[in-house]
Amino acid sequence: MCTGKCSKFIGICLYPLALLSIICNIFLFFPDFQTIYSKEEAEGLYRLTDEIKYMGGVVGGGILVLIPAIHIHSTGRQGCCSNRCGMFLSIIFAAVGVAGALYSGIIAVVGLIRGPVCMYENEWSVPFQRRNRGSLSLSMALLTVFPENIVVFNIALFSALLVAACLELLLCGFQVLNGLFGCICGTCNHKEVCGISSK
Repeated sequence: MCTGKCSKFIGICLYPLALLSIICNIFLFFPDFQTIYSKEEAEGLYRLTDEIKYMGGVVGGGILVLIPAIHIHSTGRQGCCSNRCGMFLSIIFAAVGVAGALYSGIIAVVGLIRGPVCMYENEWSVPFQRRNRGSLSLSMALLTVFPENIVVFNIALFSALLVAACLELLLCGFQVLNGLFGCICGTCNHKEVCGISSK
């Protein structure tokens, strides 16, 4: 496959992953799909984990991947007609995407390990961090009174963020290699070279 077409494919694949990361991070602000916890957090009450407020999905897996995705996609938009300068720039943008995916993935892992903020033993805390070094104990999950199903909610969304971050990391890492290959060796130009017909 031509390096330009490969760039286009990678860019297209990064769009839904960046969107998924943003959506998952936004949903994490609304445990049990209720807005009351975010309002209470704004009032100074401890209702959301720090990992949610670090915005790993919005900033890391979202914006820092979406911007490179746009450039990577535009690099391959003309198929085999992408130039070496565009490929060189795609390496830099892909490296930014790698950094964003790493940030999102690390935040997701920490969020999974620490667990959610919930009411346990009549107080709001992070109970999974205190017991068994962060393991998600079934008995503790059953004793979690409020919000309802917060453990499943937390695990599902942070897991989705982690999977999206891993895929973004692989795609951006591959684009670094693809861009390097296209920059050094050039791209195939059977019919056109940057809009100029070759005969």
